[in-house]
Amino acid sequence: MNFALQKTLELLIIIGLGLLLQRKVAKQDLKGVKVLILSVALPATIFVALLKIELKGTLLIFPILALTFNLLMLLASKYLLSVTLPIKENAKKRTLMMLLPSLAPGLSCFPFIVVYLGDDSLALAAIADVGNKIFGLILLYMLAMHWYQLRALKDKTTSTKSKMKSLIMSLLNEPINIVIVLGLIMLAVGLNLSSLPSFLENTVLSMKVLMTPLVLLFIGMAVRIKSGEFGVIINMLIRRAGLTFCLSSIFVFLFPSLTPALILLLVVFPQSSCSFWPFAHMSAINAMEERDEHPEPTFDINFAVNVLACSLPFSTILIIGIFSFSDFFISAPTLFGIGLAALGISYAPHILKSKSFLRDREKEKFDSPIIESELKIVENDQNKE
Repeated sequence: MNFALQKTLELLIIIGLGLLLQRKVAKQDLKGVKVLILSVALPATIFVALLKIELKGTLLIFPILALTFNLLMLLASKYLLSVTLPIKENAKKRTLMMLLPSLAPGLSCFPFIVVYLGDDSLALAAIADVGNKIFGLILLYMLAMHWYQLRALKDKTTSTKSKMKSLIMSLLNEPINIVIVLGLIMLAVGLNLSSLPSFLENTVLSMKVLMTPLVLLFIGMAVRIKSGEFGVIINMLIRRAGLTFCLSSIFVFLFPSLTPALILLLVVFPQSSCSFWPFAHMSAINAMEERDEHPEPTFDINFAVNVLACSLPFSTILIIGIFSFSDFFISAPTLFGIGLAALGISYAPHILKSKSFLRDREKEKFDSPIIESELKIVENDQNKE
């Protein structure tokens, strides 16, 4: 059996076990599993991966590329991703502009990078995630506050400063960020994992083993897709994936000497699910608006929850598919073609709906003179009588 296919089946079985556990797991239990992943297993995995690489100035290109991707997706979400929503649904458009450019590689991408590409690629992905974190934690918060201030019609400078201070502190206190900083400092002074005492090295390696099974079980237990907006959300996620494939193909075309592993990293990292951090920003602003009794909320929180619920399994399936057929996804023209096809699929219902609407309008214009003439005939007949 093909090695990639064998690994895919192994991962899917663990996700399936998570699905079977859904009825026995409460929301509080899921929060505990998520804390265990983000605070223990993932930091240990990233720490081990970081200490296996050579620190070079050229590595700065990875967070810069990630931040560039985030900014391009933010621009695209305004003009391309949410264009098919009704004009009056501005709250949903702002919600999509917050969620769709953001990435959550820790839960949806890193476990598969470890399995398929190894620790070296995971280390590069962790460094790239620094740029994504700057975007998601700081820039998106500033954007959300900007929208809130424009609509609140009152000064929130003090509150904004307080929130920014709190945000920076949470950024510094996050275990993943602490591990990245500590790992980079150790690399800078020439230390590696074997430089640690044996008991510390073995402890970190033991925690690293928890990473993949925990995340896969979490994905299976957390998937709870709601109805109603499912079609709209899946359409947006397909459009997001298509645009991402197009951007990845451009980067691959610009750097033709990349190894297959680096190309796959450029392809799968941007396909990560939407981040929970923008949702946290939107929830905070929604709480302020409820306190101020604002009639029209800046963001649609329920819609955001549905997007997050669909995004994680969607990205997981997509990333597993990319790795399972990795040889197919390392060509720039192929990536661009897949991206265009996905964009076409996502826009097709809107185009067909628009054409149907135009045909109905034309029919109304054609029928209206006939109806008016028939009414005049009836009026003349009545006057004669």
